[in-house]
Amino acid sequence: MNLPYEIATGLRYTRAGRRSHRRNSFISFISGASMAGIALGVMALIVVLSVMNGFQRDVRDRMLSVLPHVEIFSDGGALRDWRAIARFARKDAHVRAAAPVLETQAMFVHDGTMRGAMIEGIDPAREPDVSEILRHLHGGSLAEMKPGGFGVILGLDLARALGVMPGDKVTLVAPDGTFTPAGVLPRVKQFRVLAVFSSGHYEFDSGLAMIDLGDAERLFRIDGPNEVRLRLADMEAAPDVARRLTLALRTQLDPDLWARDWTSQNKTWFAAVKVEKRMMAVILTLIVAVAAFNLVSTMVMTVTEKVSDIAILRTLGASPRSIMAIFVVQGSVIGVVGTLLGVGFGLLIACNIDVIEPAIEHAFGVHFLDPSIYFLSALPSDPQASDIVPIAIVSLALSFLATLYPSWRASRVQPAQALRYE
Repeated sequence: MNLPYEIATGLRYTRAGRRSHRRNSFISFISGASMAGIALGVMALIVVLSVMNGFQRDVRDRMLSVLPHVEIFSDGGALRDWRAIARFARKDAHVRAAAPVLETQAMFVHDGTMRGAMIEGIDPAREPDVSEILRHLHGGSLAEMKPGGFGVILGLDLARALGVMPGDKVTLVAPDGTFTPAGVLPRVKQFRVLAVFSSGHYEFDSGLAMIDLGDAERLFRIDGPNEVRLRLADMEAAPDVARRLTLALRTQLDPDLWARDWTSQNKTWFAAVKVEKRMMAVILTLIVAVAAFNLVSTMVMTVTEKVSDIAILRTLGASPRSIMAIFVVQGSVIGVVGTLLGVGFGLLIACNIDVIEPAIEHAFGVHFLDPSIYFLSALPSDPQASDIVPIAIVSLALSFLATLYPSWRASRVQPAQALRYE
């Protein structure tokens, strides 16, 4: 292949031949070190952001095993006709299921231990369609929950705090008391623990309990549910579906109705994760920037070493632009190869981290994640093109920018001065 001499010369400068001068070999070694630095920086960025994506995905999925994709509620409290609302919502092409929920707060008492909890009155027949957590109960099944049976499903940490197990009795104390001639008496009811659930989130596992919807209406004296929960075919479409439903419900059914999606319910957490990921990307990009500065020093050394070669090329008719192109090619090759190596090794590690992590733990006798603390026993990973492509572009851009000044300096070499002492 007959390449332009600018490209051929630039490629030759990136490596040392068998008979190269010792100084040329050293320059080639520095070029390799710059290439390795860029590759390490890109690889670190891809691996770290992939792990952060994996954590975010797993936490989101665990969160959505309890939370609905979209929920419809009213400013007036209880919904007057939740079935009509559910039928209206099901007309949206994204909505796959709907279920009523009566959500309120109460207190559980057992053997002198009291714990506050969020109580959800659910329809046992419909709730599994909108919630995944009820499909993985421990110690019992949802089939045991029947109207009038006064059974309760507790979060795992809440059950541990109360010291109860499936089959035990626990007393529920409603916040609104009953007025009697003797004064206000709290409404209490004994429930049997049917099962426990574990969502992987302490907030839910320590403060959430589920009872039958009919039992909740009678105990709390509320006529009907106060929410309708929706399950969507695509949870990423939840914000758009919530906006559409809010507008349609308020104009066609009831101006007091609202719809909110799962992202708005956890806006602070998702915002914090986004900021953390952005800052981590900025910090790790500095590794690539350091490698780019190292590339500048490599190029300056190369230009200094090749002054006589530059002068000879100029006397043979090479233009300053051609000289500059030679060194731009050399620096760009280092940047491109380093970036490609970094992307390749980064994807290799990110896609096989479930194999690499156990091997490292076994080899060094360490354990990175304690399931009792993080609710995860292995590092999750989720490489995304939206992260990898910008990383590669930034790396290539920094590498290219690092070549400009040394290349410009090479193009300014004067042949007469360079060859004066040759």
